[in-house]
Amino acid sequence: MTDVVAEGVIHISSGVGSGPTELAAYDAALAAANVHDYNLVPVSSVIPPSATIRCVDTIPPLGPVGGQLFVVESVAIEAGETPVAAVLGWTDREGQGLFYEAAGSDVSTLRDRVDAGLNAGARLRGWSPPPVQFEQVTHAPTDSAAHAAVCVATYGTASPML
Repeated sequence: MTDVVAEGVIHISSGVGSGPTELAAYDAALAAANVHDYNLVPVSSVIPPSATIRCVDTIPPLGPVGGQLFVVESVAIEAGETPVAAVLGWTDREGQGLFYEAAGSDVSTLRDRVDAGLNAGARLRGWSPPPVQFEQVTHAPTDSAAHAAVCVATYGTASPML
């Protein structure tokens, strides 16, 4: 494989899904982003100084099925006709940065929360107010199934668990 699975790359994508249960809807949304075959390990949102960020339609293959994959994710799950929205925002300051995430139903409100959080995180670190980038996804369901929206950032490649 080429640099698609190169060390130091953070891929960002999103997806929506539906299913008979909330967990099935979440799994379908992960499948839409192509991270459904990994054991996702959440991390606290710090972007390492050496990272390269790539926004992609779907996450490329990142290693063995069942491997552990570090992620930052925003997840919204609802049953019924309630809209779902997920927002992942980030700032990159000279190679180091932060992710913040928010989930709910109104993408505008969620973007405001992410922007406020990233600005607070930058102030905490003594940084100037950062330019913020966003990945967002919304889904307006029309049936009573469970629905999910996810935005996900994957860190590097998946490592075998066994």
